[in-house]
Amino acid sequence: MPGFLKTISDMLTYKEPKNKERGFELLEDEAQSAPKQSNAQRQDSSGQQNSTQNQRGKSSRNPLTVEEWNGGRKAENTEDVCQAPNNTNIMSTKLCENLEAIKQKFLMPKNRDIIVREFRIGRKVKAFMVYIDGMMDKQTLNLSILPQLMSRDVFEELGEECPVDYLMENILAVHDVRKTNKYSDTVMQILNGLSALFVEGCGECIIIETRGYEKRNVDTPKTETVVKGSQEGFTENLRTNVALIRKIIKNENLVTEMLSVGNTNHSNCAIMYLEGITNPKVIQEVKKRLERIDTDFVLGDGMIEQFIEDNSFMLFPQIASTERPDRTASFIMEGRVVIIAEGTPFALSAPVTFFGLFHTSEDTFVRWPGGTFLRLIRIFGLFCATFLPGLYVALTLYHIEMIPTELLISVAKAKELVPFPTLLEVLIMEIAFELIREGGIRVPSVIGQTLGIVGALILGQAAVTAGLVSPLLVIVVSITGLGSFAIPNYTLAIAIRIERFLFIFAGAVLGFYGISLMAVLLSYFACSMKSFGVPYFVPVAPKTKVNPDIILRYPIWIQKERPDALNTPDRKRQGDNPKLWISEDNPDETDKGGNT
Repeated sequence: MPGFLKTISDMLTYKEPKNKERGFELLEDEAQSAPKQSNAQRQDSSGQQNSTQNQRGKSSRNPLTVEEWNGGRKAENTEDVCQAPNNTNIMSTKLCENLEAIKQKFLMPKNRDIIVREFRIGRKVKAFMVYIDGMMDKQTLNLSILPQLMSRDVFEELGEECPVDYLMENILAVHDVRKTNKYSDTVMQILNGLSALFVEGCGECIIIETRGYEKRNVDTPKTETVVKGSQEGFTENLRTNVALIRKIIKNENLVTEMLSVGNTNHSNCAIMYLEGITNPKVIQEVKKRLERIDTDFVLGDGMIEQFIEDNSFMLFPQIASTERPDRTASFIMEGRVVIIAEGTPFALSAPVTFFGLFHTSEDTFVRWPGGTFLRLIRIFGLFCATFLPGLYVALTLYHIEMIPTELLISVAKAKELVPFPTLLEVLIMEIAFELIREGGIRVPSVIGQTLGIVGALILGQAAVTAGLVSPLLVIVVSITGLGSFAIPNYTLAIAIRIERFLFIFAGAVLGFYGISLMAVLLSYFACSMKSFGVPYFVPVAPKTKVNPDIILRYPIWIQKERPDALNTPDRKRQGDNPKLWISEDNPDETDKGGNT
């Protein structure tokens, strides 16, 4: 019994190996598997074992490591084995070394979508192409590149020099080709959808434009719809978005700089500005902030905005976002810098002011009375979305004497059967409205609008019938929701929705005094904000030269100068007499606006 327990204990107890360094051994002699002997027996039989081992050869051996195995193969086939250069970014003139380097950098053969196409140029010179399956245009490769390279008559006029320049100038029928001798540059271009051609005997490769991955077609904007104006919106493709802006601004001074953000995903973004109009300090500041983003993953304009904004703890957005190419072009013409990220159908504009967030493209396309009216409606919607619930709470709790008698009687009768206090009543309705709004966005678009309308009607009617809320509160919450929908900037609308709850609590605690105190506090923080050096509430605080396109929209021919806060090198955007047809047709007639 004790022996059985000891056996079980030995089986369950971990014992470290006696010879850790020897590792695994291959036993080739029966003597190795024999039972253990005493020291005397081993000494007596040592001579016999030695003679037996000499006759049979080595009784055991250690297996070769991977390095030793590769070293032995190199020693046997030094002429056939080719390795990639270590710790260097410069390409080799040996094709096999470049091939090994590319395979190592792309972790081949694990990566199955990295294609290496080996062939002979002109049926003589060895070469290979590297590209990513699904990101390149197969038709371009099959019709414009490989047939020309594999043709028998490629090297009719070529001498002994490297054929890279000859191929670029005479053979490759592609609109964009260039050469490089750095592996890092080549890898990044391949990851962007281009193809790389390596040729035997050349220390450079040819980067060929073959991008052809799937993309969404240009469609109408989803978040900034207008009645009168352009119906084109950005897509998720960076090149398409840049082309949409260049289609509007046909100017040789329009500059597009490409930068890579994200240490791991290397997302591309474009910086667009008008040379000679945009302030060079703003351009330098935008580039500096983008280049100093130190993170592994950056996706789209939303993440870039959070990395480069001046103060991340403020509620108000400090960078404008738009889905419309026409509005983006207007930002550039005013002297702002535009950032277009890859993967999202939006563009960022900096710097921005608070009043500029209420402008839309429709303001420009309609006449000045209509544009001014629309902006005033948006300002009123901002006031309702921010203050109306808080004013209702403060009025019903602390300032009942300010309510007219007839209205006070109606409010008292409506609240007579409500079992909740005013603050809780308002919070219930506001939170319910926010849930309906968020739910309407997340559900499929086919039933989203139906859910929002029916849900609000049924919920409000049911709450009033059950005596949970008063009918007046339902009206207040509905007007508040409509006011938030009138704000054209989505990020600003979210900030206003958050501020609304702050004013509700301030009104519940201190009444009108609390609302005034909260408004002064938020105004103080907002006035201290800056967007790339431009004060956020300019031209109000600090007061500067007022442009005739801040709140009230004057006639477009009066807007002769760019915004003063941007400090652009070229202030004028119109001539002294934009309506020259008046002076040309009627030289003696004076226009009412001051033009002669």
